[in-house]
Amino acid sequence: MARQHRPHALRGRPAAPRRPALPVIWPQHDLLRGPGGHRRAAGHVEQLTWRWSGPLDTERFTAAWQSVVDRESVLRAALVLGPKPRLVVHDRARAEVAHHRADTAGFERLLERDRRRGFDLRRPSPLRVTLVDLAGERAGCGPQPVTRVVLTFPHALLDAWSVHLLLEEFCRAYLAGGTLPGGERRPDLRDWVGWLQRQDLAPARDFWIRAVPGDPVTVVPARPGPRTRQRGHGRVEVRLSPAEAARLHRWAALRSVPESSALQTAWALLLYRAAGHQETAAVGFGVTVSGRGIALDCAERLPGPMRNCLPMVVRLDPRQPLGLLLEALRDRALDMAAYEWVSTALVHHWTGRTAGGAAGGELMQSAVSVESTPRPRTDTRTELAGAGVALEPERAAGAGPGGLPLALLVHRGTDGSLTCTVVHDRSLISDGDAHLLADHCARLLRHLPHTGELATPADVLDVLAGQELPRIAPRRRRPARTPAGPPADGPVTGGPATGPPP
Repeated sequence: MARQHRPHALRGRPAAPRRPALPVIWPQHDLLRGPGGHRRAAGHVEQLTWRWSGPLDTERFTAAWQSVVDRESVLRAALVLGPKPRLVVHDRARAEVAHHRADTAGFERLLERDRRRGFDLRRPSPLRVTLVDLAGERAGCGPQPVTRVVLTFPHALLDAWSVHLLLEEFCRAYLAGGTLPGGERRPDLRDWVGWLQRQDLAPARDFWIRAVPGDPVTVVPARPGPRTRQRGHGRVEVRLSPAEAARLHRWAALRSVPESSALQTAWALLLYRAAGHQETAAVGFGVTVSGRGIALDCAERLPGPMRNCLPMVVRLDPRQPLGLLLEALRDRALDMAAYEWVSTALVHHWTGRTAGGAAGGELMQSAVSVESTPRPRTDTRTELAGAGVALEPERAAGAGPGGLPLALLVHRGTDGSLTCTVVHDRSLISDGDAHLLADHCARLLRHLPHTGELATPADVLDVLAGQELPRIAPRRRRPARTPAGPPADGPVTGGPATGPPP
């Protein structure tokens, strides 16, 4: 594997910003205060990969990404550090595009090295684009080579939805010869932050105080174990065939709940089982939301760190009909939709919990994330095909949502199958235990469509009777803290100020 060239890499001091600084919002503030947050945020980095089949003009490719950077303010954003961290938008930033050759094994090493490199968020352009030529591979039977396109980004400034939008903009620019038609996007990151500052937190605070029980919440779907000698983030996949996925979908629909409620039910059962409960108990895990269901024009087409991970806390009675648990998860998701812009740190603060603290204090250490991406524009795909290019999504890598040690990511394939990926912190849960957890989850999902109306959670868990429990090491305790920032009825932006940011 050898690096060919690295055009337009960002070097030197960034240009002076032209606009007033924006306050850092709460989810960003939480990430920045984590280990190594603002300097090399390797723990909160994600990668999405596409397969480019057909002719590739690398000069036009780089120029097209530069055009996208010029248009999108979030790609020219950087942090100003200090007691009151702020975001600034620079006049200019350079697209960072690298080109490599790699075989299959080399590609995995390249991805890992790129994730570990992290991002210096004090400099603009929070997106790296890497081209990897696949030696010996061709598009179909034709002479054109196959190239992987890897987009690497930090959660503090971008989310997967955003990156899909940015890729669409890139395709438009590439098809237009390397220049994106039109000027700078509005609304943009600045409009979103302004919308957040105008929100009244009192209704959200009241909702979460009512929604979260006062007793301890089980948050880990595994029994305590030792720390492993592994490192990085692992990914374990299990697949439900199209027929199995269709049965699960029909089973949920007949009970008037979305498929996501069925997936969350399986995870809730794993949490309950791991704790060894016999009576009614509260279980908690995160659920991801796009953050774009807000009253801001064109929010669904706005790139930024809008994806959020909110705590889903429900009581599970092993003797009641399973349908009641399904309905509770469905109804809680509907209620939470009005507050998908509120950060988990504020929820912990309002409910007297300690995020990252002692077991039983926090509301989640894992998450269930059902893939949510913008619908691609068919005209762009058609135009690419007309140019002899096929661009297909291939894979994702990196940490789970919210920097949590464990997550279940669910993706529906074009053939109707469901792929469930357990993303895990390998220092806390080994690859073997992650495989065990993924297998147990798949067993429950395959079993649910065969349950009757009177089946209970205890009945469903019988399918795992005699199966070994996976193990997970406890996270290192962080000192308990009240989130620095606004009071309970203050603005949604973060920072140490006790009132609205300037």
